[in-house]
Amino acid sequence: MLELLRRRRSIRKFQSRPVAAETQQQLIEAVLRSPSSRGRNPWEFIVVDDPALLTKLAACKRHGSAFLADASLAVVVAADPRKSDVWIEDCAIAAIILQLTAASLGLGSCWAQIRLRDHDDNISAEDYIRRLLGLPEELRVEAVVGIGFPAEEKPGHPAASLLSGQVHHNFFGMGR
Repeated sequence: MLELLRRRRSIRKFQSRPVAAETQQQLIEAVLRSPSSRGRNPWEFIVVDDPALLTKLAACKRHGSAFLADASLAVVVAADPRKSDVWIEDCAIAAIILQLTAASLGLGSCWAQIRLRDHDDNISAEDYIRRLLGLPEELRVEAVVGIGFPAEEKPGHPAASLLSGQVHHNFFGMGR
């Protein structure tokens, strides 16, 4: 796992080749196995692989979502806040499980934050996605993860770039 984390990077450029149905099923199984607080599983996942929908999804917010147009698929991570008061954390855990699983399968991915972001001056990114994909009003959209075969290569972050000073031992301000 540590070696995977050393190599993993956000990928925003994808080859135009589909992700096989079997691989999609592995990704789905991974998110469904994600841990959630008290096992409440408040999340819902919308897998989008239709190119026309991906293009529309890429316009969900002003900045930081255009890469979705070229992804082979995207997974919208949403939740019902009535099921858990920590739905945001549960969605974030599921999203990173999805990204790590994608990396383990040779795929690239990138997260697009949706909650608290605007589509334009009149509508939130969340409402835009809700309308586009027919989500029920009670669901909140946390993020969209774009996935596909990488069309760019990025080296992992070097160990020297890690913020080791932000790790404390037993008490704040006490390094190792």
